[in-house]
Amino acid sequence: MAIVPEFLIKRIYQKGSLKKLEDGVSLVLKNVLGPGLISGFNFVKINGVLFEPKDVKFVTNGVEYSGTDVSEANPVVFRLGQIGTLIMKGKDCIVDGLNEIIIEAMNPEAGKVQLSVEDTKNA
Repeated sequence: MAIVPEFLIKRIYQKGSLKKLEDGVSLVLKNVLGPGLISGFNFVKINGVLFEPKDVKFVTNGVEYSGTDVSEANPVVFRLGQIGTLIMKGKDCIVDGLNEIIIEAMNPEAGKVQLSVEDTKNA
């Protein structure tokens, strides 16, 4: 199992991408690490509000993946330079000022990968 340093993982998050939606929130990830696979979304937590896989969608290259459909048997290819948008529905959790974001996903090579960043909402 590969270990990815936290400072590298943080680079995946696109600073300034946090947006409040009519029924939730979205944020953008960009693969700056190298070719890889996402084999699951364990959770997204924003300011302590938990979004389970059923509440998460990942949109990349024009394809929308439900968080419950992404698995080791059905991974999402996430190539170097590729951009993806995470959309979490059903909960209002963004505040003015800093927002704490934690994303926990699975990767076949690295196992559980957790990204923890802070960002302000994008108008």
